[in-house]
Amino acid sequence: MGQWLNKLERKYGKYAIPDLSRYMVAIYCIGAILELANQMGILQVNVYDRFLCLNMEAVFQRGQVWRLFTFLLGPYGFGENLGFVFSVLFFIIQFYLYLLFGRTLERIWGTFRFNLYIFSGCLLNILAAVILYFGPLHFPLYYAGMEYIFQTMFLAFAVYNPDMTFLLNFLIPIKAKWLAVFEGVVLTWEVLKNLVSGIVLLGDPINRWAGLVRISIAVAIVVAVANFLFFFFTTRNYKRVSPKEVHRKREFRQKVTRMSGVRHQCAVCGRNSDDFPQLEFRFCSKCEGNYEYCSDHLYTHQHVRKEQ
Repeated sequence: MGQWLNKLERKYGKYAIPDLSRYMVAIYCIGAILELANQMGILQVNVYDRFLCLNMEAVFQRGQVWRLFTFLLGPYGFGENLGFVFSVLFFIIQFYLYLLFGRTLERIWGTFRFNLYIFSGCLLNILAAVILYFGPLHFPLYYAGMEYIFQTMFLAFAVYNPDMTFLLNFLIPIKAKWLAVFEGVVLTWEVLKNLVSGIVLLGDPINRWAGLVRISIAVAIVVAVANFLFFFFTTRNYKRVSPKEVHRKREFRQKVTRMSGVRHQCAVCGRNSDDFPQLEFRFCSKCEGNYEYCSDHLYTHQHVRKEQ
């Protein structure tokens, strides 16, 4: 799979957009501003839900193809649970972290592969929406933007920077690898919670719409994690764990061990380090040549001269 990505990069790498995370985060901010304006009553209607979200019924029946792009303006939940002020503060922190994660991954993967990560996340969400729309439950709405694609960027970031320390709640230092484990648990819980509650709500005609929304959120999380796993496994170097490579490394270590285990031997009495490990052996700086002596003869031997 890695070779396939290399071929794509050689062919289409020139079209990659440098610093793509900057534009994606800017789009995310626009979605947040729309949500903020909606909550403050500036807008008369919820613009995202009415005109921009990935409503496949509107796409196929009313020709609103722009939704295939504008769904990226997923709203940020201002004022949910934390209150407005803290919600804005955490949004600013989230904005900075998304930018950090994106640019770090672009430096590690390269511009083309990071572009592919973002665009494949978009296409997988659209594909999931199409499958759900034409499926037996006929999902008209796929209520998910790029939020979960951004969240799973942290999982990829933690793979390459597992020991980087973050301050949880600005106080508790914790390494990225443990935060990634925690996020994995949270995402798994979110999938199960939304899936189960969505199935339950489907049985209620009044709440059927809410059930479809929750199931689509569960699918969006699965899509984001699948996108991360694809890039995780395709960027691994499996050659180093192949049986042939492992055997070669084992033989090399054994050879180095044999070479480094050459015994020391006294040039006078012939005793060596294997039979007499308690002895110390030194080379004589006054002898011309590589002559080694044990501690008993280091100072009592006759120095070797070339003219002799």
